[in-house]
Amino acid sequence: MERLRYEPFGERLAPEGEAALPSRASKYLLWAGTGLFWSLVVTIVIARAVFFEPGVFDEFSRVAALVKAAIF
Repeated sequence: MERLRYEPFGERLAPEGEAALPSRASKYLLWAGTGLFWSLVVTIVIARAVFFEPGVFDEFSRVAALVKAAIF
């Protein structure tokens, strides 16, 4: 008879022979998800650096004031 092993929380552990190797699709999904995550992190950090840089939008406010003066 096979001896069963349990983890500390009472969950039965699978015998060593039943452990399945991860599939190729799972590896590709992991790479794609990781790449997407880090590209979003880089995009957010760059956007915040540009947006919070003092003086970046000074020229835009001048152009907006000229357009407002020309229209009204």
